[in-house]
Amino acid sequence: MKQTRTYLLSAILMIVLYSCKKEDIAAPSVTLSVAEETITAFAQTTVRIEATIIAGNNVVHLWKVDDQIVSATNILEYTFDAAGSYHIYYTASNQAGEVKKQYTVNIAAPVREGGASEYVTALFEFVPAPGQFINKAPGNLASAEGLLGKKGMVSLGAWGGYVVYGFDHSVPDKEGNDIEVMGNALTEWSEPGIIYVMSDDNGNGKPDDTWYELAGSEFGNAATYLRNYEVTYFRPESADKDVAWKDNKGNTGFVKKNTFHKQAYYPEWITADSYTLKGSWLQTKVDPSRPTYVVSLPYDWGYADNTVEATGGGKVNISNAVDAKGNKVNLKAIDFIKVQTGVLADGGWLGEVSTEVTGIKDLHFSANK
Repeated sequence: MKQTRTYLLSAILMIVLYSCKKEDIAAPSVTLSVAEETITAFAQTTVRIEATIIAGNNVVHLWKVDDQIVSATNILEYTFDAAGSYHIYYTASNQAGEVKKQYTVNIAAPVREGGASEYVTALFEFVPAPGQFINKAPGNLASAEGLLGKKGMVSLGAWGGYVVYGFDHSVPDKEGNDIEVMGNALTEWSEPGIIYVMSDDNGNGKPDDTWYELAGSEFGNAATYLRNYEVTYFRPESADKDVAWKDNKGNTGFVKKNTFHKQAYYPEWITADSYTLKGSWLQTKVDPSRPTYVVSLPYDWGYADNTVEATGGGKVNISNAVDAKGNKVNLKAIDFIKVQTGVLADGGWLGEVSTEVTGIKDLHFSANK
């Protein structure tokens, strides 16, 4: 019994001592090296915030970026990989209380100034659809490379064929048109291509961020424009056969061979027996009513290889960029550009309608020097 009383007295003493000790602890008081609640920085740069304890003992620090715990010391050093909006949450706590602080962090894509060329200088992808010029100039890799630093010509084949280039500097969004995508359109022969742009949000020099479509005159018109379209092309049994296709709307057809171009139309460097291209679709404006004089009329504005250069050609404005949901986005500048054939049409003896690109340049380049 005496031993039990001894244990009980010891327990009561510990509780009393603990209670007194807790009352002696002051709640944390903290100053932070960044006072502003909104932080603006560029991708691939480090944000540093230091917490200094003014009062309080046994303080525990905790930093979170959105839902991720990133530090348990009094210092946060965090590098944001990509452009976007983030939140930093800081908590300093002990037995007597806690202090909380929240920051909104707006990370912008890095902007590369200067540059040596007004034209695109890097080729990242060339994935044409089947067509009469594919596997030879102007529908081969050498043709796509021929646009680097100058004018040339590359054919993208039937609907969905595309090419991806980069500039050696960031092209800014300024007043008026920012980029010119040149083609070989004629007054009554348009082969419109849809244009996409990308900022180098993560600053790694690769087009692995988010593509934004530059909305043209048909954007949002249900009769002439469709998003999330897909076409699968199938390798024919032999090079002299038409190339079959089917789309994600239940339609089928062929990219037809003609007498002028006898080589294989299916890209020879694509080893799979079929491949699928995805993007936005424009209704064809091909008029075959006069077989000896087939016309393909242009849309009003906003597309590559759509109207003759003398009337504005493929001059486009970055401010027309929209996201995957069709919402307008504000891009300070862009680093990469993609051009994709926008129509799926047969021009009779003229062959399939295929976007040709003869040059891509920054219209503000002289101002960047």
